[in-house]
Amino acid sequence: MSEQRIITREEVQVEHTWKVEDIYETDEKWEEDYALSFEQMEHLQSYKGRLSQSYQVLKEYLDQYTALAQKMEKLYVYANQRYHQDTGNSFYQDLSDRSSSAMSRFESTVSFMTPEILAIDVAILEQWMEQKEMSAYKKFLQEMTRQREHVLSAELEHMLAETSDMGNAPSDIFSMFDNADIHFDDVINEAGERLPLTHGRFLSYLSSSDRVLRKSAFTNTYKAYKEHKNTLSAIYRANLKQEWFYAKARKYESSMAMSLDNSNVPIPVYKNLIASVHEHLPLMHRYMKIRKERLGVDELHMYDIYTSMVANVDKKISYEEAKQIVYESLKPLGEEYRSIVKEGFENRWIDVYENQGKRSGAYSWGAYGIHPYVLLNHQENLNSMFTLAHEMGHAMHSYYSDKAQPFLYAGYKIFVAEVASTCNEAILMDYLLKQTTSKEEKDYLINYFMEQFRTTLYRQTMFAEFEMITHEMIQNNQTLTAENLCQIYYDLNVKYYGEDMVIDEEIAMEWARIPHFYTPFYVYQYATGYSAAIAISRKILAGDEKAKEGYFKFLQGGCSMDPIRLLKLCDVDMLTKEPVNSALKLFEELLDQFENNEG
Repeated sequence: MSEQRIITREEVQVEHTWKVEDIYETDEKWEEDYALSFEQMEHLQSYKGRLSQSYQVLKEYLDQYTALAQKMEKLYVYANQRYHQDTGNSFYQDLSDRSSSAMSRFESTVSFMTPEILAIDVAILEQWMEQKEMSAYKKFLQEMTRQREHVLSAELEHMLAETSDMGNAPSDIFSMFDNADIHFDDVINEAGERLPLTHGRFLSYLSSSDRVLRKSAFTNTYKAYKEHKNTLSAIYRANLKQEWFYAKARKYESSMAMSLDNSNVPIPVYKNLIASVHEHLPLMHRYMKIRKERLGVDELHMYDIYTSMVANVDKKISYEEAKQIVYESLKPLGEEYRSIVKEGFENRWIDVYENQGKRSGAYSWGAYGIHPYVLLNHQENLNSMFTLAHEMGHAMHSYYSDKAQPFLYAGYKIFVAEVASTCNEAILMDYLLKQTTSKEEKDYLINYFMEQFRTTLYRQTMFAEFEMITHEMIQNNQTLTAENLCQIYYDLNVKYYGEDMVIDEEIAMEWARIPHFYTPFYVYQYATGYSAAIAISRKILAGDEKAKEGYFKFLQGGCSMDPIRLLKLCDVDMLTKEPVNSALKLFEELLDQFENNEG
């Protein structure tokens, strides 16, 4: 079928592509900055051994370090966004590789900075921090000294920086395999038609009301991964090992401790999440029972959990409609917020549609001093509209942080990264539920909302538990094979989904297709962020002006405060179980509402 053909990059209409030229007008301009960056690295190197001479020398160095770090970010973002729009383009593949190598060179060049600064007498460094000229660097230096015990000698820091390309290898290999090399067999729908299967279409097929298509997409996807299970387990195992290597080198008791310490998040936050979700697993089991009954199937399979339980309201939403609805829904956040969203829609911040070789999934990214960007693989469904709202939430967080904070403090920590994006989704959901008068449509939206709880709170916590188990196994010198990785993952699905779900054997391979596992201990923050966002959005939607004011302070905060303190601006305390328990209470209310609407 011709309409199912995946278009090439050249065939995408310009207005549906992101304007990467806002970073560099031409590739030649990129090359100029690339060459200049190496000269500036040489100059930075000349400060080695001199940072303790005086606060004036230290400030001089930090000024130049900050300027070059900003340039390196620009180089890296431009090259990789160009590469992501078509991973088969060898020119931009080369640019991406060169930008990664340059970034590694930069990290190696400045690796003397932290150990030299930490070698300065504590009392002297504190005096320097109080100097008026040093005010811009006070928080930066305080954060550095917080991790003093995990910083090594200048020689060892240099050696670790030199290994960064090697450390990134498992992630790079997986990314190349998953985006460029893996091939999926065509799927078949109930009409007997063959359709192409891609990353971008997988969820769309799983959401279909056509059960033959769903099963075919599910089976063919995991068949492709299973054919490479030993290779994929070796790549994942290598990633666990490199993470543990760096954790040990930096004197952390575990990989988790190292990862969470980067955001200054206490370990109990992670473990509280898993414990809270375990306490509320009966709600997920109840949801699966309701799903089985509403779908009217004898057996509920893993390929049945993405399709709507209200099949007759599965309507198409064009990208133009999605933009308009998202824009309208964000009214509670004020006109300034909406005007910036509109600017993004109209000025090509977004790369909209799937094309051959384009990176799968969706993200928001960008370089400081330039507007944020959003990558989508838009399908005409509700899920894609929520993805648009979600990624624009990230983009707006970056926009506000960049405007309010200097470069060093603009990049918000991973722990709070999902709050603004999920808050947008919750506000969009509230708007849609209020707009509809149809019982079927309301049921459909409640079903979608419950799916967000399943996929964001429960599923990401299950991922987090899988990560915790597998990282601990490596740390305890236990063997990890394709077989026991599959068994661990399968058993978690049994625990999380309950007895009303048939846990198909194919799902045991799902761990092998999760890119976020190559950013260890990232996914739990989807669940904590979701919980925080539900709390914040409820306050804003209730007209709580103080909460709204606190939320904009949060958006503008970047990393100028610790993430736990930033969220407290919004009256959300992640050191307690309360935000997660509160979110799951809402999930229970949705289950009640959905059951009461039957009839």
